[in-house]
Amino acid sequence: MGEFKVDRAAGDGDRAIYGPFEVDEPRMALMRSATGYTQTEASHIQQAELCATCHTLITHALGPAGEVIGELPEQVPYQEWLHSGYREEKCCQDCHMPVVAEPVPITSVLGEARDGLSRHSFRGSNFFMIQMLNRYRDELGVEALPQELELGALRARLHPENDSARLSLDFAGLRNGRLEADIAIESLAGHKLPTAYPSRRVWVQFTVRDSGDNVIFESGALMPDGRIEENDNDADPLRYELHYEEITSPDQAQIYESVMVDRNDAVTTGLLNGLRFIKENRIPPEGFDKATASADIAVRSGLMCPSGTSPSATAG
Repeated sequence: MGEFKVDRAAGDGDRAIYGPFEVDEPRMALMRSATGYTQTEASHIQQAELCATCHTLITHALGPAGEVIGELPEQVPYQEWLHSGYREEKCCQDCHMPVVAEPVPITSVLGEARDGLSRHSFRGSNFFMIQMLNRYRDELGVEALPQELELGALRARLHPENDSARLSLDFAGLRNGRLEADIAIESLAGHKLPTAYPSRRVWVQFTVRDSGDNVIFESGALMPDGRIEENDNDADPLRYELHYEEITSPDQAQIYESVMVDRNDAVTTGLLNGLRFIKENRIPPEGFDKATASADIAVRSGLMCPSGTSPSATAG
């Protein structure tokens, strides 16, 4: 979607390789002789628009004869960030490529110590893929060391666990003879949570125990096989769990996700079939105005919930 260009016409030494730092001629000459590229200082390397070139994905739904019948904004975290309060505070690189605290050399040969070097750790949530690369390293010809991939997977897990959301219990007690709890979820991400690909989901697991530690109410329990208990979509792939303002029964699970349907309004996970979202209640970032959000980043299907909030839970 970004339509970035790769210069295939330029010869060795004429192609630019971009970075955030100014490089003197001797080091530039060394780089050209070793790689054929010329180091070029460029501010766009540290701007969110660079990330948008790959992470803006508009998929095309196909009809029975393979014809394009519609478009779907499958992955638009940049546009979500652009509509949030983070636009004036942080860009993609601030979270996903954290800056090293002290000056460090930017190259292994004749490297000059620089301030503001960003780690190429690309912190995110896709630790599963890193683990797959490590598990099948021989078949895939992976050159990274096992411990390097293990560390990468660990960082990927810790990022959503510690830096994606903040949950608080605003109230827990009796109201009109019922045990109730008000739960608030604040997204710490600069885009919707969870991000991008529709199979991702964030949900609330709420458990009430008595004085003997016995479970007397539970919603959103995680099953050993990865299913969410009582999630309609896990029970039947053609159904999906509704959005709730209030959880009153164990068979209700509050799941933040985007669910696609095809041209027949059947739930689908196929990107070539997905024509529109029937559910899009993902948690928006701070400062996200739902009333002025464009169609590509809107909350859909009457499932709107106040930004940064979750429904209350009731154990009657």
